[in-house]
Amino acid sequence: MPSHDARIPLRGAAIPTAVAGVVAVAISTALVGTKGLIGALFAAVLVILFFGFGQVALDRLTRNNPQMMMAAGLLVYTTQILLVAVVLALFKHTTLFDTKVFGFTLLGCVLIWTGFQVRAAMKAKIYYVQTGSSDDKDSKPGRQP
Repeated sequence: MPSHDARIPLRGAAIPTAVAGVVAVAISTALVGTKGLIGALFAAVLVILFFGFGQVALDRLTRNNPQMMMAAGLLVYTTQILLVAVVLALFKHTTLFDTKVFGFTLLGCVLIWTGFQVRAAMKAKIYYVQTGSSDDKDSKPGRQP
């Protein structure tokens, strides 16, 4: 995927996720307090970083070999989910922040990121068939050289 095509889903997913993170931080601060603020902020930043870096990695992996898009996409997405699972396991019994707020914010931000990334990719109008090449310009359909 060319880099200008990669920026479209990245912006289209990062901005709504950041807005959702700000809303989650405000709600959790009002309901839970400082621990809710820290948990929601950590979850939102975690999703934006992991999934943002995943999109950049996908762009770099498929830049020279676009046929590998599906395999690279599955690899990147699986890696992201595994890293999120590792973070969840590490902070399972922490007292630094409210783990319920962290979990719900993380889930919400992941769903928003994924949904808006799909939306941005669907609206991008990226052609999958390359029309015309240098060899086809000289020959007309139905004519023999």
